[in-house]
Amino acid sequence: MSNRPQGGDVISVLIVDDIPETRENIKKLLAFEEQEFKVVGSVGTGREAIKAAMETRPDIVIMDINMPDMDGIKATSEITKALPTTAVIMMSVQTDMDYMRKAMQSGARQFLGKPITPDELYNTIREVFRSTDAIRRQARQMADMPLQATPAKASSSDDGDGIARAGHIIVVYSPSGGTGKTMLASNLASGLMKKGIRVLLVDADLQFGDVGVFLKLQSQSTLLDLVSKIDDLDPDFFDSVVSTHDSGLKVLLGPQRPEYAEDVESVPASVSRIIEKIAGGYDFIVVDTSARIDEQLLSLTDIASKIVLVATPTLASVKNARFVLDLFDKMNYAPEKTLFVLNKVEDERARDRVTIPTETIEKYIKRQVIAKIPIGEQMILSAVNKGIPVIASKERTKSPVKELIAFADQMFTMLMGGQSEQEAQESDDKKKSSKIGFGRR
Repeated sequence: MSNRPQGGDVISVLIVDDIPETRENIKKLLAFEEQEFKVVGSVGTGREAIKAAMETRPDIVIMDINMPDMDGIKATSEITKALPTTAVIMMSVQTDMDYMRKAMQSGARQFLGKPITPDELYNTIREVFRSTDAIRRQARQMADMPLQATPAKASSSDDGDGIARAGHIIVVYSPSGGTGKTMLASNLASGLMKKGIRVLLVDADLQFGDVGVFLKLQSQSTLLDLVSKIDDLDPDFFDSVVSTHDSGLKVLLGPQRPEYAEDVESVPASVSRIIEKIAGGYDFIVVDTSARIDEQLLSLTDIASKIVLVATPTLASVKNARFVLDLFDKMNYAPEKTLFVLNKVEDERARDRVTIPTETIEKYIKRQVIAKIPIGEQMILSAVNKGIPVIASKERTKSPVKELIAFADQMFTMLMGGQSEQEAQESDDKKKSSKIGFGRR
């Protein structure tokens, strides 16, 4: 049974290796599947690879790391920057984690250790080609799109049927466990809910998602029900799958059991494709994710309006966040696309504080911390036990509620424009103060 891509696409491949025998061997292997793969070039240096890639614009580049004049890391970075629809598969005799990390940071989509078996080569090319399908489709749509006026802004109507919404996608991610990522995602979604604004919270942690636990939601319908219907997703069917929290927040739950994640992952970029299909019906879509860096995650970060990168002020968490920021830089994401948030922040005036100061973290990651959420385990646990976002607490002036509200308000203003609730309140207070005439004359 063939695992070739749907639609019978012929995958164009550029081979890059400084050893002629290796290039020839790979070429021969691909020739055995000539109806599926087409070799469009074969070169021996990094500089030649860039030139050949620009001329042939292949779907896949098989790239060796160690080469004369320019290594594969640098060549991959240049190619993925210039050709976002070209995916690079890195290969090397060196298979340690440092090499793999450098390969991924340069923009490579997969890493193969030499020697390569035929099945490993074929399956990796197929997998990477499928996983980048959304990027190619988006590029084709943009190329075919006629010049037109800027679409109208989102309507303030409560009824989302037939109304063009803003469709802002916010991906909440952390490479480390225990950072409070799900808490932040659920509270951000809740905080973005305002009159006339439609918000959807998506649990894309496919194996161990906890959104349902945090909000006390149980449903037989989950994201898994949508995977087989991606190509012709009916809005009414989508609405029937989505759960509604007591607060009115719409929630798309993840698979009920870890083993069901494979069924979702078997369809490349399935979650991002679903979100793209329904984005026009919502003003904000907040996506909670797993800690894994894989094609599902990268397809989500590719389409995101903003990525909220969550860390705690600890050495391991900050180190992992720095790796992720480096990866996003290599993927040519604009710096302003990623917002860095610190959670579980201790009072920096406390003498017994054991976590890293914010200024030290900002200097290390070379990014500003956009929000600091203080420790509030008792309040958060109480909210989880009740099945409500902590942001819905009546204690709106206490930490961490006020900081979560301020962050959600900041995100709303950043993406939708206008005056934030906090700014409006401060302005109102100033007016009242002015009328009363506080202060000495």
